[in-house]
Amino acid sequence: MPRQFKWPRVPASFFGIVLGLVGLGNSWRAAHELWGLPAVIGEVLMLAGAVVWFVLVVLYAAKWFEAKADVIAEARHPVQCCFIGLAGVSTMLMALAAHPYSHAAAVIFFAVGCTFTLGFALWRTGILWQGDRDPAATTPVLYLPTVAGSFVTAMALSALGHADWGRLAFGAGFFSWLAIESVLVHRLYTSPALAPALRPTLGIQLAPPTVGAAAYLSVTSGPPDMMADCLIGYGLFQAVLLARLLPWIREQSFSAAYWAFTFGLTALATAMLRMTQRGDTGPVATLAPAVLTIVTAILAVIVTRTLWLLVSGRILPAAPATPTAVRPS
Repeated sequence: MPRQFKWPRVPASFFGIVLGLVGLGNSWRAAHELWGLPAVIGEVLMLAGAVVWFVLVVLYAAKWFEAKADVIAEARHPVQCCFIGLAGVSTMLMALAAHPYSHAAAVIFFAVGCTFTLGFALWRTGILWQGDRDPAATTPVLYLPTVAGSFVTAMALSALGHADWGRLAFGAGFFSWLAIESVLVHRLYTSPALAPALRPTLGIQLAPPTVGAAAYLSVTSGPPDMMADCLIGYGLFQAVLLARLLPWIREQSFSAAYWAFTFGLTALATAMLRMTQRGDTGPVATLAPAVLTIVTAILAVIVTRTLWLLVSGRILPAAPATPTAVRPS
């Protein structure tokens, strides 16, 4: 008898690939508007993100039907569960990708994505507030349901012409970020070191200030103010700090987990370009071309290495285990 076909069982964390591709597409859209660089680069990246999003939605839906127990286990996992929120966040990014072509399609993408994002954030945060949690499971993935979700909601609302509502979403994300970061940094300072498999999640640490800067710019107008500079400044510091930690992080061999770096990196480039576009002539405008170049190069490396994992049949991770901390050597 012929073997029954089984769909690949992709983890929810793969939706982070969509964030990186669409994020870089946003950067190149801004570069086209600012410097007249080829518009096709940004649109191809947006299309690539949309294709990956569609494939992942199909595969994750198939996972529900073929391996529901795996989906439930992922939802209950103390780290992997938070990545499920990226399904909604990536769907809202599809609204940004589609908006120049169809307002109606953008509204539909936003409505579906925002509903899922808000529902998941409330569900997951409600669990977190009940405590009884192993500190070893505290990683930057905690930002994903509320912080990433709220900031992308703000950007999408502004793109759809509702910046006033977007400011409410920005506030939810901003203060959630401050609260979660205090918990996370306390864990990093005082608890055993992150296990190697969890270290790539530190790439998410770059996202709150940079995605926050992009969201803040989307819901405000006029020349960039000190708040925008502060967010970019903290984002640049986080980027340099992560570069300093990269040898330690790379004790975990390359995998799709390294896409955790991409949304924060691309948001940094996008925010700096938008600030330049709105009249900034200081350090941000000076650094913006170099940042776009570096971010594009980093994404090119990550895409190339991910494609190699795909063609060599090694892209799917092993089943996640409950995290354990390790003592630093």
